[in-house]
Amino acid sequence: MPIRNIAILAHVDAGKTTLSERILFAAGEVRRPGKVEEGLATMDYMPEEKERGITIESGIAHFEWKNTWFNFIDTPGHVDFGAEVDMALGAVEGAVLVVSAASGVETQTVAAFRKLREAGVPVILFINKLDNPDYSLDETLINVEEQLGVRPVLMALPEYTAGKMSGILDVLSQSRLVHSETGEEVVDEGWNVDDGWDNSRELKKHYAEAVEFASSFDDEILKLAMDGKAVAPKLLLRGLRALAKSGEYALCYAGSALEGYGVRSLITALSFFLPEVPEFNAGELGQVIRLRHFKGVGEISLFRSHTAMQRKEWPAGFEFSRLKANLLVPVEEIRPGDIYAMRAPFEAELGQVISLDGQRRVILSGMPQDEDARDEDVPEPQSIREKYRPLLQTRVECLGSEDYQHVEKSLNTLSRMDPSFRVQKDDGGFWYLHTVGEVQLEVLLARLKREFGCEVRAGSPEVRWQERLCREVGPVENTFQVGPHKISIRLSASPLDSEAHDIRLSAEFLETAPREILAGVRSALLESTEVGVLGKGALVGVRFIVHEFTWTEGALPPMIKKACADAVVKLIKPADVRLYEPVMELSLECPVNFAGLVTGDIQSRDGKVKEIGGDGKTHFLKAEVPLRKIFGYATGVRSISKGTALYSMRLLGYRPAAV
Repeated sequence: MPIRNIAILAHVDAGKTTLSERILFAAGEVRRPGKVEEGLATMDYMPEEKERGITIESGIAHFEWKNTWFNFIDTPGHVDFGAEVDMALGAVEGAVLVVSAASGVETQTVAAFRKLREAGVPVILFINKLDNPDYSLDETLINVEEQLGVRPVLMALPEYTAGKMSGILDVLSQSRLVHSETGEEVVDEGWNVDDGWDNSRELKKHYAEAVEFASSFDDEILKLAMDGKAVAPKLLLRGLRALAKSGEYALCYAGSALEGYGVRSLITALSFFLPEVPEFNAGELGQVIRLRHFKGVGEISLFRSHTAMQRKEWPAGFEFSRLKANLLVPVEEIRPGDIYAMRAPFEAELGQVISLDGQRRVILSGMPQDEDARDEDVPEPQSIREKYRPLLQTRVECLGSEDYQHVEKSLNTLSRMDPSFRVQKDDGGFWYLHTVGEVQLEVLLARLKREFGCEVRAGSPEVRWQERLCREVGPVENTFQVGPHKISIRLSASPLDSEAHDIRLSAEFLETAPREILAGVRSALLESTEVGVLGKGALVGVRFIVHEFTWTEGALPPMIKKACADAVVKLIKPADVRLYEPVMELSLECPVNFAGLVTGDIQSRDGKVKEIGGDGKTHFLKAEVPLRKIFGYATGVRSISKGTALYSMRLLGYRPAAV
């Protein structure tokens, strides 16, 4: 049976989770679609998700549709949980991007589309919320082309009767889909495109447009079109498959997730136009794509299998299951490309590839690449942890000293689950939590109490700045000794134009040091940058050069860490760095009668309005605002707009701080 691994992405409130629920209903996986606003969404099972009405952890659902097996991953739309989207895209071959006809392409829509392009994941668009005839499909398609830079190829369009959506017209099959008495979407057998219905001309027009677009990717279609001959749906399907892989066009479906229109056509399109799973390397058991923690269950891994294997062949200590919400359903076999919940006899790491040798013994990847094999002129690919630099830091301490070890272990577990979240231990017996945003922080603290039973006191979040090196420094020497064990390092540093980190090691050190020593030095230097020099944020844009490194046999990782950290303290002084503060791009819309109030509020926060627009009823604006000035903005804008304003934020960049 073919397998499709599909992610679904969208801006917040575009209807992504509602669409996911409708897909599960259409596939027969649920008796009725759960509603987000009622806290009944199947894939949003966490209490924090139900309370907030947003997706926090990527939920996975499994279903079969017309002899194709789907693993369907519902990703968060909120900017604080972007790392979840990145992890999901590493496990899929295709995606659905939902665009709301009510609001068009929004900030996170663009961000999601960029992620898909960067990951090389083919995408199908779904224009949602067309059950309201006041929302224009044509205007939304124009907006898609302008904002995303792709030509949408419409493959399904809504039908209205007396101002209400009554069906979907499918372009490829030239058929009409309506609701049955049970609420399922079915083909209207009494409708024929050639019978002269009101919408027949429109449907044939879009078929002709699809032929025109597909002809650029299929010579046979091109010849038939030039000769004025009909192109059969089967042949058109072939051309559209090629079109879907291009970066110039995007197949586009339309409907209403809330009302359940357009879902059947969309699922069929996922089978037709998105790729199957690739072939995997022989000997690989599979790869860890996500880590999760469940109260009462402990840690599990979402695991993408690279091989076929029966239960009796599984390595000792391994268990594989289907994950349904927070339930684990045992399976008897695993198939290549399929996604399972895995429990292993070791602590797995995100991205880790598990292989088997000739004796079926487990081999774990993920060790650092050999230094002599890496081209120093080619930058290493950016990891998810490196991509998401926390913007906030919050001090947290135990309410009871007896709980210290438990809290520390729980925080480290949450950090392993979410690569965009960091924990920094302080010598004073507390921790700093580094998060992307306020919502992520609130969710983490709630989970810490609910899942792990940890009672902590959290301070107010503070902006996490960037520290950047102004000049070359060093070299300096540092020696650290415990008993007979001694470590010495000679270190210098220079600024980089980017926000990256680079670590250069001497040729002699590379030739003589074991892999674990090299990895320890790299890890220790990178970790030292997280604290910074001034304690206000991470040190970025720096190249460390290790001129010399000596050690005695038996030196432990904590000793390497201490020697490197002390060397960095000696090397870089407060006068050697400059502070940069994060600046956000705020996109907002509200009724025109509140335009003056919301604009004035933004200006009072040192914001600079860059774009203003509107249609006479609704006011739109974009502004640049320092993050330190926008804490608690949700409450403030809700108050001055009487709850009518909608907004989103994204990190625009960093600028030199005035303080």
